[in-house]
Amino acid sequence: MRQISPTQLAQRLQDPQQPAPVLLDVREPWEFQICHIDGSLPMPMSSVPARVAELDRDAEIVVVCHHGGRSAQVCMFLEHQGFTRVINLAGGVAGWAAQVDPRMPQY
Repeated sequence: MRQISPTQLAQRLQDPQQPAPVLLDVREPWEFQICHIDGSLPMPMSSVPARVAELDRDAEIVVVCHHGGRSAQVCMFLEHQGFTRVINLAGGVAGWAAQVDPRMPQY
């Protein structure tokens, strides 16, 4: 499973030369409401199997959760389903808040 650091992802999102990946946020709705990375697609981990057809298999997908554990599990699930461009956000939104946006509220 590939990983990307919050700093690398922030740089990537700011680079107009690169297409933006899909940011799949697999946290629960209440967590997403507290803090999120702009442009992310909320899809709770428990609903990913039922909603997997909504995802583009050819797109690069960065999976996001709070600390990186749930997103790693979703990455493995998606890889098992045949997705080849799946990346785990190392440290999740907690890492994003620590490395990229210290104003982001935490829980």
